[in-house]
Amino acid sequence: MSVPAPAIRVLVCEDQALVRAGFVTIFSAQADMEVVGEAADGREGVRSAQELEPDVVVMDIRMPLLDGIEATRHLAGPDSPSPAKILIVTTFNVDEYVYEALRAGASGFILKDAPPPELVNAVRTVARGESLLAPAVTRTLIGRFAERVRPSAAPPSPERERLKVLTPREHEVLLLISEGLSNAEIAAELVLSPETVKTYVSRILTKLDLRDRVQAVVLAYRAGLVGGGD
Repeated sequence: MSVPAPAIRVLVCEDQALVRAGFVTIFSAQADMEVVGEAADGREGVRSAQELEPDVVVMDIRMPLLDGIEATRHLAGPDSPSPAKILIVTTFNVDEYVYEALRAGASGFILKDAPPPELVNAVRTVARGESLLAPAVTRTLIGRFAERVRPSAAPPSPERERLKVLTPREHEVLLLISEGLSNAEIAAELVLSPETVKTYVSRILTKLDLRDRVQAVVLAYRAGLVGGGD
């Protein structure tokens, strides 16, 4: 008889009480999830996450005392000894802070108006150690931020130089990751098996010394691979 997997422990950080209550209700209704705490501002969220050590922190961006970006940086940034898994949930898919939140260490983000099944799946995805970027939001990021992060033509940017370690096929897979495609969608696009795509993604992250797909997307922006680059 197999032992059931432990429930995903979720911390909800959201300053609007009604929205926060809605999230708690949705997650609590899942057999594989447990809401271990709530926070109404970023400072309380950081403190609660450090005390409770949840599997996933569902984080709003715009909160009092400490916004979601700084809270994410505290919990998942490069100086964090044990980076938390942060799922950013925001009202605006053109929020200028989303890019910075991803750079701060978030594992992905989803819009607040996403259907409950998508929100639940997003938490499960992040809990598995995978990153999540909705394709529509990824395209918005490209359009909104490509100009400010695209490197100049000369000299070649350090980010562009880093990509030279990739094979042509890995470069192609990275481009599709950067456009917001899932492994299954990449497999269909390149006529490969999902297992093969997963292997390519793993190799890309290893070669570029990246933590997850989100960091790969950020690097691709900065290298000019997408959003008007080559």
